This record gives sequence, C-alpha cells and structure tokens, in this order.
Amino acid sequence: MLCYGPLALILESPEKEVLMFSYRIAKYSFLITAMFLAAAPAFGQADPEMLKDVLTGENLAPAVAEFQVRQYILGRIVPPPNPVSSDAWTTEANHIRQHVLRDVVFHGWPPDWVNSPPKFEEVGVIETGDGYKLRKLRYEIVPGFFSAAILYEPDHLEGKVPAILNVHGHVGPEGKAVEFKQKRCINYAKHGIMALNLEWFSYGELGNPENSHWNGAHLDLVGSNELGLFYLEMRRGLDYLYNHPSVDRSRLGVTGLSGGGWQTIILSSLDERVRMAMPVAGFSSFRTRVEVKEYGDLGDVEQSGTDLLEGQDYTHLIALMAPRPTQLAYNAEDNCCFRAALVKPLIFDAIAPIYKLYGKEDALGWYENRDPGTHNYQQDNREQSYRFFTKVFGLPLVDKEIPVGPELKTYDELVVGLPKDNLTILSLARKLASENPRPPVPSATVERAAWAKAERKQLAEVVRYKPVKINDAQAISMTKHLGVETKSFIFVMSNGLTANGVWLRAIGIGDHAPVTVILNDAGKKAAGAEVADRINRGEQVLALDLVFNGDAWGRRSKAAAFTEILHGTGDRPIGLQAAQLIEVSRWARQRSGARNLRLEITGMRSQVAGLVAAALEPDLFAKVIVHEGISSLGFLLEKPVAFHEAPELFCLDLYKKFDVDRLALIAAPAEVSTEKVMQIPSP
Repeated sequence: MLCYGPLALILESPEKEVLMFSYRIAKYSFLITAMFLAAAPAFGQADPEMLKDVLTGENLAPAVAEFQVRQYILGRIVPPPNPVSSDAWTTEANHIRQHVLRDVVFHGWPPDWVNSPPKFEEVGVIETGDGYKLRKLRYEIVPGFFSAAILYEPDHLEGKVPAILNVHGHVGPEGKAVEFKQKRCINYAKHGIMALNLEWFSYGELGNPENSHWNGAHLDLVGSNELGLFYLEMRRGLDYLYNHPSVDRSRLGVTGLSGGGWQTIILSSLDERVRMAMPVAGFSSFRTRVEVKEYGDLGDVEQSGTDLLEGQDYTHLIALMAPRPTQLAYNAEDNCCFRAALVKPLIFDAIAPIYKLYGKEDALGWYENRDPGTHNYQQDNREQSYRFFTKVFGLPLVDKEIPVGPELKTYDELVVGLPKDNLTILSLARKLASENPRPPVPSATVERAAWAKAERKQLAEVVRYKPVKINDAQAISMTKHLGVETKSFIFVMSNGLTANGVWLRAIGIGDHAPVTVILNDAGKKAAGAEVADRINRGEQVLALDLVFNGDAWGRRSKAAAFTEILHGTGDRPIGLQAAQLIEVSRWARQRSGARNLRLEITGMRSQVAGLVAAALEPDLFAKVIVHEGISSLGFLLEKPVAFHEAPELFCLDLYKKFDVDRLALIAAPAEVSTEKVMQIPSP
C-alpha cells in the first residue's frame, strides 16, 4: 500500500495497513458529511422566547372581532311579523306554537314526561286570619326532580274565581319568599284572586349550586333542550291552576319580573290556556340586545335557548298573544338589561298593528315605570298589575295596594321541604347521559366504512356544518429574524367571520416542506413550544386562532355570550370553528403542495373543534396529536366544566350522538393520538 507525505513517516508499525484503512474511512465520511451540509439549508434554531413577539401580536382587534360577530348574528335575526290579516296571523301563530314546542322546547325530552299530568302534594296550610290562607305545595317537574310552591287562596271561595300564576325571576335569593312577590300575591288573594307562587331554579329551596341556569347547557349536551326543563317547571303551575275546581279557566293570568317576565312570555305565548299576561322587564327583541352594547348582559342560557330564535324572535312571541290581553311593563332606567325606550320599538310598536287586525288595539298595553325606574316589581309596577288584572278579570277596579307588611312570612315559615336526594339540573343531565347507550361500532372493514360515512353525515347535522370559503387571506405583517421567517394573516371568510394566524418556517426551508397546523385553547400566543419544535424539525407551521379563540376573544365571557346567542339562532359555534379550520387547512395544503397536513392541538376546546373537522374531512389531516385533552365529553358533566369555560362544546345532541373516541374513529384514515389527558380533580 502506498502512502505519501508526513503520514508515511508515522506509519512504520505492523498496524500500518489497519490505520491506513481507518484513515480512508474517516476521510470519505468527512467528505460525505461536508457534501450533505453543503446541500442542506442552513437555518436558525427556533425557541419559544424568540417567537413570542410574533405569536402575541394583535392580528385581529377584539373590537373588530366582536363587531363581525354582532353583524353575523343580526343577519340571522328575523324581522317582526307583518301579517296581512288576522286570519293569516292566526294560522301562522298556530304553526309557530307547534313548531317551537315540538322541535325546540321539547327536543329530546321523553314524551311520557312531557305529557304526564301534574303531580302536586299539599304538605301544610297556614291560616292567616287575614282573608286568605297559604297552602304549601310540592310538585314533580320530571321524575326525581321536585319543586315547591305556595298557593294564596281567598277565604270563603264561592263559585269560580280568577287565578294568576306568579313566576320568579333573577331577583331575590329568597325565591318565593321575596318581599315584593309576597306583597303582590297577598293583594291578589285579598281581592278574590287565587295566586300561585312558584319557586325557580337556583333560588329559594332550589338554591343548590347545581341548579345554576348555566347548567342548562349540560342538558343540551346530552340531547335535551334546556328550554324543556324550564318550560315544564312553570307549566306544571299552570296545569295546577287550570285543573283546580275553584278556578275560572277563562280568567287565567301569568306575571313575573326579569326571568319571571321571560317565563311569562314564553309560557303565555305558547300555551293558549293563559288568557291574559303581564310580563315585567323580562325580554326584548334580540336585535335590540345585540345592537345595544351597553347591555353587556345577554341573558342566561335559557333566554336564548337553543334554536328558539331560529325563524322567530321575541317580537313573534308577543304577537302570539294577539288578541289576548297583554300588559307590557318596562322600567325607564333599568339597571339590568331592558330599558323601556330601547325595547319599545320592536316589542310594542311593531306588534300593535297585529292587535289592530283583530280590532283589539286596547288589548295590548304599554307601561313605563319611573318609580324607582330600575329593574323592579315594586309598588308602582304592582299597582299597575292590580289595575290590569282586575279590569280584564271583570272585577272592581283596583289601583292602590293594600299595605301588608306585617303579614309577610319569613323564608323558614314558607319552606315546603324537598327530598334530600332531589335531582338538580346538573345531576339530571348526568342521569340522562347515563341512560343513553350508543350503538356499537362495527368491527368489519366494509361495515366500518359505511358506518363512518353515515356518522359523518349525522355529525354535520348536529354541528350544523356549513362549508365556508376564504374570501381574502390578508397578509398583514412579516418578519425575518434569527433564521426564522414569519407572515401573519387574517382569513376573511365568506360568512363574514374571520380566523387569524401566523405562518412560520426556518429561512431556507422550501415551500413544499411538511406543514403542521397548531391550535391552542389559550390562543397562538401560548403555542410557542409546539411551534418551535416543528420549525426545528424542518417543517412549516401555521399557528391558528379560530373564531371565539385567541387574543381577539381574550374575554371568555364575551365569547360565551355570543356562543349562547348563536345557539339560539340555530347555529353551532363548534361547527363554525370546524368549517374555518377545514377551509384554512385546505388553503395551507394548497399553498405548500403538501398532500396531508399534521394537526397539533392543546386543550379540550381545540381538541373537539379539531376532531370534528378531521371527522368531517377525513383525508385532510394525516395525523392529529392532542395535548391536555379530554378522554370523553362526559368530562364536561363530571368535573363539571362551566359553560363560559368551553361554550362551543355545549352543542345540542353532541354527547348524545358522539364522543371523543367515536370522532377519532370517524376521522380515519387520520391517526389520532392523545399525549396527555386532563383528570377530574379529587373532591
């Protein structure tokens, strides 16, 4: 073997041949490595800190995002009805009642529960000696779930007397024992009117925290519209009065404040057994509530109950009262949400012509309270109710309140007593979920494919999936720094809503490098570690914020409020998010030329949106990786997760029809893996 140069002088030992062979291997390895490094792109090493500024930059201003959603919602709220004749409206009104009750209120509720007769039990009588007595009543809302009521009954009943159902609202934790409600019921009884005072969820004897109205969303999740429970709770009271042997069925009225005003219009408009009604400050057109930003509070979840506002608004519910006597009372300086001047155009002015079609212009009344003018059912409003009801009942006109302060009872004196194991809204949702076995998943390949196709169709219906297009992918900024280049985008969708994101890659990486789309419940600003990891692997990354997520929606309460209203108008925000993710991911695939994308997710909100998108478009993602996700939608019930924490997940029928594992199966051939699952904390 030949050897030249200094090395030859060294290699005089018997091991010369072995050393020369090693030298050649090292030499060629060095050359190959050098050639590889020369061919490979040179890029900087990304770390989360260096990406912080670009990921936390404000792509979409919160005010703009909110404005877009408001405009989107306003486009879905229908105008007030404008019938050509009373006959035409009577026909349409009957259709609306049937539709709302059948398809909305009682969606998912067992018919046996809906159609069961009222079950009331009298548990005690208080003889007042003041011209009336109080009967304590316990009644069943649905099996295992009881409520309480007090009947204010005039002494010496003769013949049939008028009756008023008094529903409670969002005022007074004492529930049925609240001062202004007792005074009203006592005055009715003293004037020969039977008054039934109902308890309400989250108040009085139903004050268990699990009866929070927001837990109505958990009923939606398991397939029973939350409106059904609220409706049955108040309708049972109407059933009781309607069947009472001393009640004149032609003189049945309903009244209440705030949420009681809401109950009044819901029950009275949908049940024609109510012959006259006086709601106080309980609702407005949702156009008003969305347009007037000063409201802030858009109501509890039942007030924009799922699908209630799809095809009708509260203006229609007032119109359904025609020609029955209806007295609307609102407060001039309402400090909650229903100021008289703002409400009147769409609640009274727009509906008065319908009463005129019936020749009953005087049957629709308007009253503006100015004393105290705040959110109230105090003496001035109560005296207005006495005038209204005594007039329409054909009784001697009453316009002054009898002072009854000494006759008021304490909370304890009015306690009826409910079962210790009484269900709550949340435990009822859990019960309904446990009684809902899903059909098994087929094991055979051919059958599995047909099953997945059918499930995909049903999923699209449940989430109300409507494909969108990107009208404009606006590049709003770009950077090249420390070996990484970025470009920020606003994606303007064909429905007027937007998503926003940042496209990142190492400088020198080609356009056709693999692409990972990243979602994070806390927004792209929290995705630095995942983004840096994929950049360092030589990939392109799109860190994406969907509607209702990220910096533009930093206040979860706002996202929750608008999610609630969108549910009411018949939309499903989880479907809107999935549609955005699908369209933006298609854009990313086309931009890069990648055949399949990788989707990396952190958090349960993004997890479900991502799995829904992957299930609807199973060829879009090759892999879906989930961090800090949930193993089942049942987690929302068991933890429990509050509505405002993950509002889009409380989609009607979602957990009834699907779960996380089934969505992953429907997403095949995409590979879905979960690296870390959130656990329910120990009690």
